[in-house]
Amino acid sequence: MSAQDTAGRAPATDAAAALLGRLVERGLTEIVLSPGSRSQALALVAAEFERAGLVRVHVRIDERVAGFTALGIGRESRMPAVVVCTSGTAVANLLPAALEAHHSGVPMLLLTADRPPELRGVGANQTTRQPGLFTAATRFEADAPVPDEIDPDGTGAQTAMVRQLADDALDAALGSGLRSAGPVHLNLPFREPLAGVLPPWAATAVGGESEPAETGAPTEEVAASGALYQGGGGIGESDGPADVADAPEILHRGLRTIVIAGADAGPDAERIAHEGGWPLVAEIVSGARFGRNIVHGYRDLLADPHLGGRIERAVVLGHPTLSREVTAVLARDDIEVVALRGPGEPLNLNGTTTPVDEIAVAPGAGDREWLGEWMRASRAASVDLTPPAPDADALASTNPSERLGAISAELGVIRAPLDRAALADAVWRATWPHDRLMFGSSRLVRVADRLLGGKKVPVHANRGLAGIDGTVATGLGIALASQRDGRPGVTRVLLGDLTLLHDVGALLFPGAEQEPRIQVIVGNDGGGTIFDGLEVAAVADADAMDRVLYTPQSARFEHLAQAYGWEYQRVTTRAALDQALTSPAGGRQIIEVPLPR
Repeated sequence: MSAQDTAGRAPATDAAAALLGRLVERGLTEIVLSPGSRSQALALVAAEFERAGLVRVHVRIDERVAGFTALGIGRESRMPAVVVCTSGTAVANLLPAALEAHHSGVPMLLLTADRPPELRGVGANQTTRQPGLFTAATRFEADAPVPDEIDPDGTGAQTAMVRQLADDALDAALGSGLRSAGPVHLNLPFREPLAGVLPPWAATAVGGESEPAETGAPTEEVAASGALYQGGGGIGESDGPADVADAPEILHRGLRTIVIAGADAGPDAERIAHEGGWPLVAEIVSGARFGRNIVHGYRDLLADPHLGGRIERAVVLGHPTLSREVTAVLARDDIEVVALRGPGEPLNLNGTTTPVDEIAVAPGAGDREWLGEWMRASRAASVDLTPPAPDADALASTNPSERLGAISAELGVIRAPLDRAALADAVWRATWPHDRLMFGSSRLVRVADRLLGGKKVPVHANRGLAGIDGTVATGLGIALASQRDGRPGVTRVLLGDLTLLHDVGALLFPGAEQEPRIQVIVGNDGGGTIFDGLEVAAVADADAMDRVLYTPQSARFEHLAQAYGWEYQRVTTRAALDQALTSPAGGRQIIEVPLPR
């Protein structure tokens, strides 16, 4: 290769082009990056690929925000987004999102730039031990060799090695040969020069058809005993390959059974309940709160000795986290618990839970009496939060007293202040299948879980570790993925004031990027009122509890919205909230709802 051919070239850029190029060939379309010197080759290649229309690049100056944005993209699309960052503390800021991705089974590719090995452990600037930082959470990790070759035509040994690394990383992120999808970490050391011109072969290397990896999609076979439902199975302590799948667990008739759907259970939970003729206890974040067998007011019914006390078997999908009543049922030693494996640790609260990779419902008639008891109790426990309709006859009456009474009643409804139940109900009613709804780990998600009825809408929540961090960034990632290619819908994020403040940096959105349609609805009760409902409220000194748990705040959300370029509304009545939710004024909105403590 002539000197002219290598002018301005750098091994770092050749390797970055080979790595990202192969990922694009395999169908990857989203790159989230934070700026930095050591990662400049990856960032500049990503920018060139975006200019060519091959990927979308999302620039976030905060690596923690970048990680959770990628988490949201992965949650919605089930394809990993690449996260690119520089070395040092930048890498550590990705750990919260990586842990949530691990416990929730969300695909993610972390590409962390690093100093070369000779600069590690000798006091070099911005250098720490990055390899192994994510070991407990990753499906695959590698500390790549330092690229040291300029490849003339894209067929060199180094390029082949990097492309194979991309294949291995993407396969692992998608869960191929493992029990679930999850995060992958590629640590990429670079020597100077840290960037050069794009190799000429990079423009043509990604022109072919995408080749998505096998993801272990559920089998389409239907066994003689009934339909099969496959779990994502947690990798668990070994973080190793999945065992050979056992035969499906056949759910035979006879036992008084309920189906419990935790976070991310999905529609399979409803189908199992429907096929078995069993009551369905579905958390609001399960994606399964719909159908004829849904149980309203399930917390009280699980605690009822005539219903919950007579359960003989519980079939669990997803990760239940929102109620103590479900936890109490799953911890009982007199109940047979069958849990479809999911990401993270296997469920085993009673010490005898049976983990399974597949479930099949045995043929036969269901226990109509058992289901009927639950459905009658469910109807009695259901709550209608719809504001009362105007009395049309009284409003049209010629009797002044009657007409004035109807007007007064209608004004009372319009002016009634919002509470948590009305807030959750309004957001739920405004959301439809083409929309997305993200719940923060705030008090509001528990209120919604207790009161809201069934509705088949796409729901997201970071319940793998149930932290409040990254909620806004995750919602933005969900919005970006769900609205890609002009798809309709609004992403709504319902959260508390502290959850929003914890992730306030995610409100910063680059002006060069297309805004998604997103409404961040914040129930502002001035602090962490979730602690008011816990045992600590009965034993703690009031001043001490306010200081270290409630943590009162007086942030001006309208000023935050203005600073970060978001539309802002403050609403205090149900009518105003309904109008704000259904008449979006712009791409990014903050809707503040003041609430009493």
